Amino acid sequence: MSDIKIFYRENARIKTSRNIDILKKVALQDLVWIDLLDADEEIETQLEDFLKIYIQEDEEIEEIEMSSRYMETEDSLVANSHFLLDNYETEPVSFILKNKILVSTRNTELKSFQETVRKMTANPRNYMTGYHVLVALLETRVELDADMIEDHTNEITKMSNAIQGTDENMLIAIKDLQEKTMLIRENIIDKQRVCTSMLKSDLFPDDLKPRLAIVVKDINSLIEHTKFSFDRLDYLQDTFLGLVNIEQNKIIKIFTVVSVIFLPPTLIASIYGMNFQFMPELNWRLGYPFALSLMLLSIISILLYFKKKKWL
Repeated sequence: MSDIKIFYRENARIKTSRNIDILKKVALQDLVWIDLLDADEEIETQLEDFLKIYIQEDEEIEEIEMSSRYMETEDSLVANSHFLLDNYETEPVSFILKNKILVSTRNTELKSFQETVRKMTANPRNYMTGYHVLVALLETRVELDADMIEDHTNEITKMSNAIQGTDENMLIAIKDLQEKTMLIRENIIDKQRVCTSMLKSDLFPDDLKPRLAIVVKDINSLIEHTKFSFDRLDYLQDTFLGLVNIEQNKIIKIFTVVSVIFLPPTLIASIYGMNFQFMPELNWRLGYPFALSLMLLSIISILLYFKKKKWL
């Protein structure tokens, strides 16, 4: 759904408009944030002409090179990042800051944007410029990432308590959690690179850099937490594979015991099945019961020996 929201100051309040024509009525210094949600190309063109900026295409936003993630000119900076959705898909977001106005472009509704708008409405004095809005967006996104990591950790804990058998679905579930952890970590590191670059920028207001530094610190702690999650999942995977090996060893042990038990009776049967002419037991009336008793005695002897050695 195509949408545009223009946030501007009026009488110490933050007002919102969905009509791009409001740009002609509001002073440039009163504009705070222009949020484009899957906006039409016509709207993007009008905005580019009005602010003298360049709005990147989706392919450019998704580039992984650092030169594409963060760019800076004499009077503007561009930061591209990925925001993680609840279904662990990533949404590319682009931020453009010029003349203290923030322009954001995205294709999907995001919780962090909704929460930031709510904060702006509740306390407009804390959002005097687009720089303040951008820091608030990053702070909110990091908070949501922390919540996702917490939920993810709870999933790992439940799985750890559930490992009892050797169901192959358990291994698939561990693999899925590893992939989710990797996605979370990649998105957090992506924000770390962008925030670190902003901290080094001369365009970024000095009064906001302490808040940005706290965001970087929080991001670093989340990265450490994801590393711990990776270690736990590796441990769970090793535990699961260990249980699989134990089950396989039990099966092999059963086959081995059965094979060894039947070796002596097989040997006895083979001996008395040779049918040589001069075998005294061939004409013996008790030869058949004697051979069976000998086979049974050999089986019992082996079972008793295995039990004494605690192999059974």
